[in-house]
Amino acid sequence: MKSTKFAPVSAALLAGTMLSGMPAMAQTAPEPAAQQPAAPAADSPAATPTPAPAPTRAPATGRTPARAARTPAAPAAPATAQAATPAVARTIKTLRVEGSQRIEPETVLSYTKLRVGIPYTAETLDQALKDLQASDLFVDFSISGVETGDIVLRIRENPIINRVILEGNKALKSDKITKEIKLAPRQIFTRTAVRQDVSRIIELYRRQGRFAAVISPKMVSLDQNRVDVVFEITEGPKSKVRQINIIGNEIFNDGKLRGEMVTKESRWFRLLSSNTSYDQDRLNYDQQKLRQFYLTEGYADFRVTSAVAELTPDKRDFIITYVVEEGKRYKFGDVTVDSEIRDFDNKKLAASLPVKKGDWYNAKLVETSIDQLSEAAGLFGYAFTDVQPDYARDADTLTMGLNFHIAQAQRTYVERIDINGNTQTQDKVVRREIRLAEGDAFNSFQVKRSQDRINSLGFFQDKMEIKQTPGSTPDRIILDTTLEEKSTGELQLSVGYSSLERFIIQANITQNNFRGKGQVLRAGVNYSTYSKSVELGFTEPYLFDKNVAVGVDVFRRDYNSFNYIGTQRQTTYSQVSTGFQVRMGVPLTEYWSLAGRYGLSYDEVGLDQSTYFTDGACDPLKAGRYLCEAIGNRWTSSVGYSLIYDSLNSRLRPTAGQRLSFSQDFAGLGGDVKYIRTRLEGSKFVNVGSGFIGSLVGEAGYIKSLEGSRGEGVDRIRITDRFYLGEPQFRGFDIRGVGPRVQRQQYTVDTTTGKQILVTDRDQLVDDALGGRAYYLARAELEIPLGAGARELGLRPSIYVQAGSLFGLTRPLPTANFPTITDAAGNVTVLPIQRLLLDSSGRQLYQVPTGAATGATDFTTCAIGYSATLGGVCSGSSTNAIAYQSPISPFKETYYASSATPRVSIGVGVNWTSPFGPLRIDLAKALVTQKGDDPKLITFNVGTQF
Repeated sequence: MKSTKFAPVSAALLAGTMLSGMPAMAQTAPEPAAQQPAAPAADSPAATPTPAPAPTRAPATGRTPARAARTPAAPAAPATAQAATPAVARTIKTLRVEGSQRIEPETVLSYTKLRVGIPYTAETLDQALKDLQASDLFVDFSISGVETGDIVLRIRENPIINRVILEGNKALKSDKITKEIKLAPRQIFTRTAVRQDVSRIIELYRRQGRFAAVISPKMVSLDQNRVDVVFEITEGPKSKVRQINIIGNEIFNDGKLRGEMVTKESRWFRLLSSNTSYDQDRLNYDQQKLRQFYLTEGYADFRVTSAVAELTPDKRDFIITYVVEEGKRYKFGDVTVDSEIRDFDNKKLAASLPVKKGDWYNAKLVETSIDQLSEAAGLFGYAFTDVQPDYARDADTLTMGLNFHIAQAQRTYVERIDINGNTQTQDKVVRREIRLAEGDAFNSFQVKRSQDRINSLGFFQDKMEIKQTPGSTPDRIILDTTLEEKSTGELQLSVGYSSLERFIIQANITQNNFRGKGQVLRAGVNYSTYSKSVELGFTEPYLFDKNVAVGVDVFRRDYNSFNYIGTQRQTTYSQVSTGFQVRMGVPLTEYWSLAGRYGLSYDEVGLDQSTYFTDGACDPLKAGRYLCEAIGNRWTSSVGYSLIYDSLNSRLRPTAGQRLSFSQDFAGLGGDVKYIRTRLEGSKFVNVGSGFIGSLVGEAGYIKSLEGSRGEGVDRIRITDRFYLGEPQFRGFDIRGVGPRVQRQQYTVDTTTGKQILVTDRDQLVDDALGGRAYYLARAELEIPLGAGARELGLRPSIYVQAGSLFGLTRPLPTANFPTITDAAGNVTVLPIQRLLLDSSGRQLYQVPTGAATGATDFTTCAIGYSATLGGVCSGSSTNAIAYQSPISPFKETYYASSATPRVSIGVGVNWTSPFGPLRIDLAKALVTQKGDDPKLITFNVGTQF
């Protein structure tokens, strides 16, 4: 195979590349026509043939064939004399094509004007060669037989492309390049097409910011007139913006103006930003951003006089220079409204606008005023309202007067609502979210509300807009809802790691748009070392096509409470809940809704008997009085309701609006548990601007027992029904790290002094969270926008501050009072408690003394004598046995009550939609704590929803 390498083509010098060349056709130029004698007829005896010069190959480069300069003829040379004689037209006797393989000879001739029987001259043949070249089908071509009139067109066809190969491309995948270039296998190879594809590839790299990219095309010749086309690509580095210079600014410094631009200077801390690469479109956009900034600051005469981007000699970076003229600063003058619509009060409209006389001129406020007037007109049914601001600039007083002219318009009615693009979702699912019906008076607020409700479904791509187009008459409007569906089914099979649960195995399947009817069907299995659950759920949002939502959930949850002793996690109590819940909800108004529910569950709460039981019963000295009170099995039958106000613009990722919820659940409709639980939740989201989203979220709850007293020091609300506070909802604290708790510290002996001391190492504490009957929690958070590259990765960072508390628990009675002794020096020593050992029937056990004739060291129920079986008849030795005692090591038990005094934490967190599941990482510092709280600096959760 023969390889032909074309000249490299770079982004800086593309037009000068020549792929190949052919020799130019030399011929003698004829004299002007006025100096030529009349040609005799072809069949006349005087028609003496004058031999014409034989043309050579024509160029394949697109240039006009060159002609040799005319040389004065020597008198003695007949040939020269002939050259000086005007050319005589000849007639084509025969016409043939040689060298054609794929192309028919007739097709080749069709590209020229040569035909048998027509006269020809040098110009005629020259034009034929140009026509063959223009066809772009031949790599070589020539004409022979000029002297005799037997014309032969000899051609060599362009080869067929066997393969198109890309080499060296890493930043751009081959599939992205292939779909942009025109060359493809089984097509005819032409050098023109190669040059065009090189230009296209370079343009692709320019869009990526790689202006140093070099494309070297090669042609590898194969048999059967085939070739492989190889594009050798040297991508080069991305061309970054090294520096942004601004000339002419006096009011605002360079740093402030650079901050307003989208393009940023390349710095190490902008590693993830895509805005540091050069982009011509972004350069134009930044000029608009500068003008927009100055116009919002009152500089109505501002303009950018020039913007130049210079590529450094190494083609690695750009230096951008802006030259600006700031001009004078203006204030608003008189602001009026001139409305041709009689329904409007011009003075009231003007007073309601955000622009006020005497304020600094702000173009953004002018746009806001126009939108506000348009929306006001839309509320009255005027869909196509023309609001035009008339400016009255006064250069002497530096004021800008404004008159908003509202043209006459007709009331508009909805002619038709078109829904397009929904292939899976039924039309009725979308239409029931639209707040307008065909025939209704147009209302811009209802259109916006409909748009938010459709987006909140989560069935379609984000930022769907309902477009408004004119109807069949001027007073009719068509609402066009063009949808782009996205996958609504979720299948999650994952193995993750959580700081809460350690290793997690999760399998969840959810269909949020089951059968295209908006129904939700879900099933999930979660398994970790300390919790297991199986849940099934179904929700019908519109029962019998009525605006009534119903749902049912069936669950079994196995949860283990725990604490740490050193690095060992120890289970304290286990809770297994099995039950179901039936739900129903109805809307009261556009924003208010009412939901009701009934639930029945069976709870089994137990403790590890080998660890916390003595003689078949829960031992308070081992488990704590509060845990012993919690064990048991009980039924909980509860009925509840929720009153909800929701004006969020999206239920998935809200950026504006608020939500309030008041809920109460009554337990005691049968069952073993009686209480009333009340919760209040609220959230508000605000688009602060520039991509920043602010939010305020708060919640509070209280649970009150409806039972009688359960004994002194015993809280009537069981430990499994109380509220808990900590990670993950209260960042900066460990799981259940806030609120009432009991801690145990063991006594040990200092090996140096020999004195008894308390173990203070937190890892050696027994720390049991008891929960509380009341709590509150509030969070203020600001989501920070990132560049396009980070957004594509799914990164959403935020900063926040939280405050909350958990309280309201009855102080439990002390578990144990250990005996103490005091030595002569006044040192107090806490002694262990000696526990008599009983058998399963509650009878005292004795140990037969060593040396006894029968059953030495055995356990018996005989105070005197011996019995081979416990509880049997005592006989034998009269030696008194020893009552067996089991010592309980001394410990100090401290109850940390909690008041309503708030704990406070601040932090920064990042949500990341990672390839292996959603990930949340928080770095939070607890600023205000109370004694007994368990702070935690870093938390993360991966592999499960959060």
